[in-house]
Amino acid sequence: MTAQAQSMGEDMGVGVQVLVTRPAPEAARWVQQLGARGISAAALPLIDIAPCADAASQVALQQARAQLAQYQAVMFVSVPAVRHFLMPNEALAPDVPALKAMQTRAWAPGPGTARALQQAGWPAARLDSPPTEAAQFDSEALWQRVAPQVGPGARVLIVRGREAGRLQSQGPHQGQGRDWLAQQVEAAGGSVETVVAYERAAPHWGPEQLRRAHAAVAARSWWLLSSSEAVRHLHAALPDLPLAEARAIATHPRIAAAARAAGFGLVRDCRPTVADVAAVLGASIESAP
Repeated sequence: MTAQAQSMGEDMGVGVQVLVTRPAPEAARWVQQLGARGISAAALPLIDIAPCADAASQVALQQARAQLAQYQAVMFVSVPAVRHFLMPNEALAPDVPALKAMQTRAWAPGPGTARALQQAGWPAARLDSPPTEAAQFDSEALWQRVAPQVGPGARVLIVRGREAGRLQSQGPHQGQGRDWLAQQVEAAGGSVETVVAYERAAPHWGPEQLRRAHAAVAARSWWLLSSSEAVRHLHAALPDLPLAEARAIATHPRIAAAARAAGFGLVRDCRPTVADVAAVLGASIESAP
């Protein structure tokens, strides 16, 4: 957590409107951008991100990087997928072919992932993501944009993460949204491969983080939820947290459903942009019970 995020969260019971639960680097950026809009926010990540340390995953990653130009398209499921595939440590970075010399297209399900790809050097002319006016940023909206690219023989690589400690996939494609997209690619005559670039784990909270979580519920702060897995981690860490008294903003209807199932008393959903979250807060933060 950054020093700014820590200072904003020192007294979670006073004045903090939003708890940002994204992984730490993204949470810090959201705290800053919400603050620029006059919204007091603090980072309390519910997911930790780490590289895959096992040898088999490292070998698979190196092979995928070396063969990147052989794919028609590569779907990066998230910002961590971009960072751990295209911006690894210096020893692995030379394995990635020169991005400008390839014809491979990059697919991003949302603006955050698209922005990370451009920061990593992927040419904007070969980057596809849902339009800014899309009702939601997800695999379904992405497919509407990229479907014309896929035909018989097209090879697509999906760069994803996995839960920590799970070395084997449960199927050829994991994840609700990307699983659906992979099925669309295959129905159009293409083939799909996956590679795991990072691991997701529950955060290791100490007494201070636990205190802040309880104080946030008591203060009626809004929990900004960007993953159903984050909701599960919160319930596992604090099964007795009185979520019926808590309020949440979820950045996808599926996440909103998970939050309601977990017991959040009030849930609003919106697209995963700072502007949309700010709009929800402007409409709801005073009127919510």
